[in-house]
Formats: sequence, C-alpha cells, structure tokens
Amino acid sequence: MIIDKYFPSLTNEQRAQFAQLDELYREWNSRINVISRKDIDQLYCHHVLHSLAITQMLHFSPNTRVIDLGTGGGFPGIPLAILMPEVDFLLVDSIGKKIKVVTAVALELGLKNVCVQHARAEQLRGEKSHFVVSRAAMRLPELVKLSTPLIEKKEQFNALPNGLICLKGGDLTSELHLFRQRALVEELYPAFDDEYFKNKKVVYLPL
Repeated sequence: MIIDKYFPSLTNEQRAQFAQLDELYREWNSRINVISRKDIDQLYCHHVLHSLAITQMLHFSPNTRVIDLGTGGGFPGIPLAILMPEVDFLLVDSIGKKIKVVTAVALELGLKNVCVQHARAEQLRGEKSHFVVSRAAMRLPELVKLSTPLIEKKEQFNALPNGLICLKGGDLTSELHLFRQRALVEELYPAFDDEYFKNKKVVYLPL
C-alpha cells in the first residue's frame, strides 16, 4: 500500500483501517457519488495520501481539536483521523448525502475520534477548534472568513499557532495576495514523488 512508503510507522490497526478504505469507498461510491468514477482507482494517491500531506506542515499534538470544513467524502478528515487517533476531528459538510457517506465510513472503521455534522460553516458558532483543515475547492479569502470564528484563541500547544491548514493546487498568487506576509506554503513534490503532487501545495495561516 502506497501509504506505507511515506508513513512506515503505522500500527497494524491503522494499516487495517487504511486497507478498508478501498472497499468502503467503492461500495458507497456506487450509491452516492463522492469521488469521480474515473478517480476511484486512484483513491490512495489522489485522496488518502493527499489528505495526509497536511502533516508536511504540521503533525497535530494529542488532544488537538480539528474541524474539517467542507469534508466532502471525508477528506482530509478520515485519513488524518486514522493517522492521529489522539486528535479529535469534527467533519463538516453542507451536503447531506456526503455526510451520510462520511458517517458510515467513520462508523465502519471504528473511529472514536471522529464526529460528523451536517451544517454550513456559519452554523458552527458554538464550535471552537485549534485548527481548521480543508481540501474544499474554495478560495483562500473565503476559507479564512469562514474559519476565523471557529478558531480557539487562548489555548495553544502545537508547534504552530492555531489557524487554517488547507490543501491547494496550481498558481496561488492571487489567492495569497492578502496573506503573503503571514502564509506559509509547502510544495508537496518531491517529498511526495508521484506526478500527481506536482503543483500541489499545503498552505498554513495563523488565525
């Protein structure tokens, strides 16, 4: 499994959970399309490994609270929750059928560190997290606007201050214009040496 190449210290339970993802997503995708039909064969590279690339920026400390905003089919939240069982993840999406899939996958995997919520970001007023993560196709200014009210301002115990970490692709010049003094950007290639990761980046902003 390609995950082992980049994360060789997985436990047997984690390996088993990652191995389950293929069958689970194929089964659910046949009913509710959360991954494009042509992309399902690239599940581990294009979705699971891409989700785990968040760790190129930061590996969350135990007891960190993380909101995955616009989780879609559960990315990056589900793979990150498998990798970091001592971190608490809230996976949020406004589309009910996607949340149905995510709920079923998390339940089947036995992920006790995952909660799932069918909501828009603006409805999460009571939730406070140390970090928001996202792989959603949303421009950075909009992501920052939605994420800022969700960030815990006082309690800090990670290697980076609390904020937003998102996965992006392509030319980010215009998106980063407002934040270029604060943003950290990591290229994912060649640390992840598959062609897919050329032009893929992970972006961090303290909020």
